[in-house]
Amino acid sequence: MFAVLKTGGKQYKVQSGDILRVEKLAANAGETIQFNDVLMLGGHAVTVGAPLIADAGVQAEVIDQIKGVKTINFVKRRRKHSSKRTKGHRQKLTLVKITDILASGADKSGVAAAIGAGSVSAAALAAIDAQSPAANKDKVKKASSAKAAAPKAEAPAKAAPKKAAPKKAAKATDGDDLSNISGVGPVIVKKLHAEGITTFAQVAAWTDADVEAIEEKLSFKGRVGREDWIAQAKELAKG
Repeated sequence: MFAVLKTGGKQYKVQSGDILRVEKLAANAGETIQFNDVLMLGGHAVTVGAPLIADAGVQAEVIDQIKGVKTINFVKRRRKHSSKRTKGHRQKLTLVKITDILASGADKSGVAAAIGAGSVSAAALAAIDAQSPAANKDKVKKASSAKAAAPKAEAPAKAAPKKAAPKKAAKATDGDDLSNISGVGPVIVKKLHAEGITTFAQVAAWTDADVEAIEEKLSFKGRVGREDWIAQAKELAKG
């Protein structure tokens, strides 16, 4: 019997005993987890979901948390503000072994659902750790909905810049105009200000660890390196 499951934005065709690498999951080595997003089941008969198969699941044992092969990103700018930068990256992965494929009864199996490490907050993960797979689905859905609803709650505040008074207040804040950095628009400027980053000098002083933390927190993975914000900030900080 085989199954086609979805995790980390990718689809995998698996059988019992298969070992595969998936995008990092919030689980420790030795734990048993269950993938509840099953798209297809095959064997004597084939069942196709619409898009998922209800009450089906694929159970697996977490072998280890690993990293993928290093990839090198080299960026070089010619002419004005000439600069070059080399940066390596190793994707975080989870190595799992498929132990069982359930055509039904997955919601009552009692095995924790496989959750991506970056999909919900650590507090939400701790709260749902001991729950059933069915409860996990509800909790993750609520956590994701709350995360998506947060920007909507701030929608009325977006109308404030139309009034004269808020505009003056915005100009009165101390710091540099970060939008002078190529690739940094008004939305990103707001996000950086929310993190306390208001000057070119702060951006110029970022380390690789700072870049990784900022990209993870503000959801623009790899953008700092591609657009070379640090080199631009160093030039702009000189005046």
